[in-house]
Formats: sequence, structure tokens, C-alpha cells
Amino acid sequence: MLKRAKTWGPSVLLLAPTIILVGVFVYWLIIENFRVSLTNQHTAKPSNKYVGFENYTNLLADPNFQHSLWNLLILTVVFLGGTLIFGFLWAWILEQPAKGEGFFRSVYLFPMSVSFIASGVVWRWLLSSLQTSQPGGERTTGLNRLLDSVGLGALQNDWWSNPTWGIAAIAVPAIWQLSGYVMALFLAGFRGIPDELREAARIDGCTEWKLYRHVIFPQLSPVMLSAVIIIGHMSLKLFDLIRAIVPDANTYDVQVPATMMWVKYIGSDYADAAAIGTILLVLVALVVIPYLWYTSRMEKR
Repeated sequence: MLKRAKTWGPSVLLLAPTIILVGVFVYWLIIENFRVSLTNQHTAKPSNKYVGFENYTNLLADPNFQHSLWNLLILTVVFLGGTLIFGFLWAWILEQPAKGEGFFRSVYLFPMSVSFIASGVVWRWLLSSLQTSQPGGERTTGLNRLLDSVGLGALQNDWWSNPTWGIAAIAVPAIWQLSGYVMALFLAGFRGIPDELREAARIDGCTEWKLYRHVIFPQLSPVMLSAVIIIGHMSLKLFDLIRAIVPDANTYDVQVPATMMWVKYIGSDYADAAAIGTILLVLVALVVIPYLWYTSRMEKR
């Protein structure tokens, strides 16, 4: 027994601090959050009265929460689609033999080094809803002013102030910031395909389109899956960029579950805030767990 303890003892001591910290600050807090979501603690006053899943059913029946879920879907689709398209195009351009690759790679990756808060402050000005046709004497700024100055005033938009599609405007700065990261993933995938495989396909008579369709694209499917999972789960949790662009967290036009959870929390509605947090956790798990299962199966092969 003593010999076994000497064998695995140092490993346990090395991992113990991490296990304790993760257990307390991750899993215990998840359990505690779920417990609060089952109570009727809708004020700052503590409550231990359990109401089961009543908070969840009320939230799912709430039109405001349904609207926030719809906004989240739009944000995810636009954010994911934009980053995949631009990331792939930039990676494809850099994958071609060209001068200045290092410079352009740095330019595309630079937005990643900026925090969502810092970029959100700039994009708040760029996505200003003021238009030249609006009365009041206030001058347009940002993109609307640019469109007006080049004679395209008809294209001026209310951006995030649109109650139906305003959340899509929030995805624009997110796409700008994360496309470089997706580009790096795709570029690594391109560089991981052996040149011999390409040459063999060309010798067999493949055109460039067939080469990409039947040889290169299938090789990039793991990269595509990783990009979808990473960007998808980031969009589900997106909060700081929205708060940096939109002054009021309770703005209906860009309300998502994360901002709604914040509004509930600062309003001392802890039960509903905890329930929204649990729903977000489930949504993220629905995205991440299948990916982990897939990668585990691929590793076993």
C-alpha cells in the first residue's frame, strides 16, 4: 500500500489544487445556480421555497424571452456564416503563392488582439442609427455618414435599432474580429494537405475546381467542424460586445438570453437569472458535447 501511495501520491498532490478549484468554482457553482433556478427567489430576499421547473416554463412562455432566443438564432447564423465565408476566402487567398503573406496574415489576425469591449466602443460610433433624413439637427456619424458622403444616402440604415434584424448588425463587428481566427484554422488546414496529393490529382486530370471539391474540401472538414463549434458556442455566450455597442442592456431590439440574464440579475430576480444561465449552459452543451464525442471516436480510430 505504501509503495502504491509513493507511486500515485505525487500525481495526486500535483492535481489536487486544480481539482479543488475546478470543483468549487465551476461544478459547485453550476449546481448552486441550478438550485436557485428551482426556487421562487425573485427578490433580494433569500428564499428556500422550491417551485420545480416553474421558472423555466414561465420563461419559455414569455414573449420577451422567445424574442431573445430568436435574436440569438439570427446572431449565431450571421456570425457563423460571416466568419466561415471571410475566414475561408482569406485563407484561400493566402494559400496561393503571393508576396507579402506575412503582412496580410498579421492584418487579418490583428482584430483578434482587440477585446470585444474596446472594439465595441468604436463600433458603437460606426453603427450609429442617426440618418440625414432624421429631423432634430443631429449630425449622422459612422457608416451612415460615410454612405451619405459618397452619394449612397439611400443605403443608410438604423443598424441595431431595427427590432427585427437589428441583432444582425451586432454580428458585423464580431465577424470582423473573429474572421482572422477562422482564417488561421483554414490556413493551417490548407498547409496540412501534402503537395504530393495535389500533384497526383492534377496528373489524374483533375481541374482546379475538381481538385478543391474532391480532394481539398474533404480534407478541411475537421477544420470546418472545429470552426463551427468554436464560433457557435462563442455566439451563444456573446454579451460584452452587445453591452459595449448598445448603451441599455434592456434594449428589446438586441435582447439575447445573456443580456436578459444580466437585466434579471441586477433587478434581483435571481431565480429567473439562474434559469436563463442554466438554459444557456444546456445550449452550449448541445453544441460542444457532440463535438467532443466525435473527436473521441476519431482518436480511437
